[in-house]
Amino acid sequence: MRFTIRTYGCQMNVRDSEAVEALMLEKGYEKAESEEDADIVIINSCTVRQKAEEKAIGKAGNMIAAGKQVWMIGCAVKRLGADLYRRLPKVSFAATPEELAAKPEFASAHVVNGFQAFVTVMTGCNNRCSYCIVPAVRGPEKSRPEADIFAEVEFLAGKGVREVTLLGQSVLRYNGFPRLLRRIAGIDGIERIRFTSAHPSGCTDELVEVYRDCPKVCRHLHLPVQSGSDRVLAEMGRRYTRAEYLAAVAKLRAFDPEFSVTTDVIVGYPGETEEDFEATRSLMEEAQFDNAFVFKYSPRPGTRSALLADDVSTEEKERRDQVLLADQERRGQKRNDALAGSVREVLVEGPSKRNPDRWSGRDSGNRIVVWDADDPASRRTPGEFARIKILEAHPQILVGEIERRSP
Repeated sequence: MRFTIRTYGCQMNVRDSEAVEALMLEKGYEKAESEEDADIVIINSCTVRQKAEEKAIGKAGNMIAAGKQVWMIGCAVKRLGADLYRRLPKVSFAATPEELAAKPEFASAHVVNGFQAFVTVMTGCNNRCSYCIVPAVRGPEKSRPEADIFAEVEFLAGKGVREVTLLGQSVLRYNGFPRLLRRIAGIDGIERIRFTSAHPSGCTDELVEVYRDCPKVCRHLHLPVQSGSDRVLAEMGRRYTRAEYLAAVAKLRAFDPEFSVTTDVIVGYPGETEEDFEATRSLMEEAQFDNAFVFKYSPRPGTRSALLADDVSTEEKERRDQVLLADQERRGQKRNDALAGSVREVLVEGPSKRNPDRWSGRDSGNRIVVWDADDPASRRTPGEFARIKILEAHPQILVGEIERRSP
């Protein structure tokens, strides 16, 4: 039988889908070229936001109506429980993230078909932020043995993987994480190491030393802040203050002003006043983020904040969202302007999705770099490194050309 997988949500879900694909192939199933050609459609669902959950449920319903056998996995399966079968009585199979992770072979199952790979180092979360459903659907924090992670990365390197991204809901809580980074940096063939997601408490001097000593560890950190108001941060249960967050950013930038910091922000959290919102604006300006993902608050069943009045209007959430996005466009332009004229070492990913006449890749700071490839001499093989001189800067991308060396 032929199968296809549709994935919603975070990188953890992408990694889970890859593991499911590997196990399906191992059991003799064939991968379909499209949903139309598939006998089985596997929906890997997300429930962090209501919209993501509705998309997954809607897709499942459409596939059932089209006569497909539908399997549901992922976070929405855990949240919905028995209600999943009331909403989708013809679902053939369902499994929660914890049920999948319980299979011994699941964590290390891979379909290696490129030069990049995700590696799970932790599952679950113990943080219990007031708005977040992740602990309820992915369970408590659990770390994989360091030896297993190291062996998995060695295996991937042997298959041609050059860049690994280490995954965990709060990855810096992994015991001995800086040591793990140093060990992985010593594996032949691995040229870049990324990881996500982080918490300010993990931005220790030891982590900064790893960044300084190990050029393979990419100089980019996704560090969700969610709010710049101490009052709202306390309500959210984030366990840091505005000052502590900014101190973490300053520590990262002290040894490298180009160090790329990106973040997540929530607008319209219950009770968020205009003063709270302006505190978020000012923190973002002080932090000088390279990029920011802004989300309008929506209550999730089973979380502490769902018990609070969702008292910021839809219109006001939209206004605040647009204000922060406009601020970030200006800030992103400023940060990237400073890189004009520099030469970036880029890991080539291939033709740009938006313009196939351009090629694309990312620098160590996870910035997207594109260059014209109409000249065959400017084309490179995906997975190799290229040195790109930056000619133009935009808020979200850098545009350049292959560095021309003197004869």
